[in-house]
Amino acid sequence: MLQVARLAPKLLGDSADLVRDFLLRQQNADGGFKDRCGGSDLYYTVFGLEGLLALQAPLPVERLVPYLQSFRAGETLDFVHLCCLVRCWAALGAEQLAGRGAEWADSVTARLETFRASDGGFNVIAGSQFGTAYGGFLGGAAYQDLGRPMPDGLRLVQSLKFLETQDGAWANERGLKAGATNSTAAMVTLLLRLGMPVGPAVGDWLLRAAHREGGFVAAPGAPIPDLLSTATALHALAGLERDFSTIKESCLDFIDTLWTNEGGFHGHWGDDSLDCEYTYYGLLALGHLSL
Repeated sequence: MLQVARLAPKLLGDSADLVRDFLLRQQNADGGFKDRCGGSDLYYTVFGLEGLLALQAPLPVERLVPYLQSFRAGETLDFVHLCCLVRCWAALGAEQLAGRGAEWADSVTARLETFRASDGGFNVIAGSQFGTAYGGFLGGAAYQDLGRPMPDGLRLVQSLKFLETQDGAWANERGLKAGATNSTAAMVTLLLRLGMPVGPAVGDWLLRAAHREGGFVAAPGAPIPDLLSTATALHALAGLERDFSTIKESCLDFIDTLWTNEGGFHGHWGDDSLDCEYTYYGLLALGHLSL
């Protein structure tokens, strides 16, 4: 994702400096990046760092490292924020990550495994019977960031089979009849990362999620497109090597409607706020559309 997001300045031109400055302004005095209420949050810190890396801007390490160190090995964090802690350290580079030490990595992986579901997947709720698409994507990414093999990796792949939907996509949870764009994109990305085959029908499903006015919708029948679904769908289609050239211009027009001269991107047409997350997804989408 980061490699592609680095191509966004080709389309942003001089506006890339506005995005960089916006992201830097999102860092609080304690080192973390702002959530939508202004408080520091590891989740938003991931996107702040990834956005700066995409723009090849220097990272504000001096304030950031003490913030990350305050979470130790994530003993008190929920699953999502635990995975975000790992991603933040990995974003700072191999040296910073290695500097945490083997004992730290052991503690993190032990906590990750507490969110392993009985079916081999991951769930944000510890002790769950079934894994979710979101959990599987985050869990797989965390092990990749740590540079460690996942225990029982095949069981994770097997658990994903039960998230497939009748319409040829994936849902976040078992038992749903219709797929969701972000869940499907996450599963495509995860399976390709694991070297597993993904059928061409999935690409057809994703292309049908394109909105007539540009962008992609989150699920069949959703009234308006959003930037998260657009970025993840484009990323999955690129991974599947599917041609989406016929919708490039409409997607660019859609993204342009979400841009502000403050340097950030709104998430959708009804969104009044700006944050690191959607700004990063704007960079990711633009990166794919620049190819």
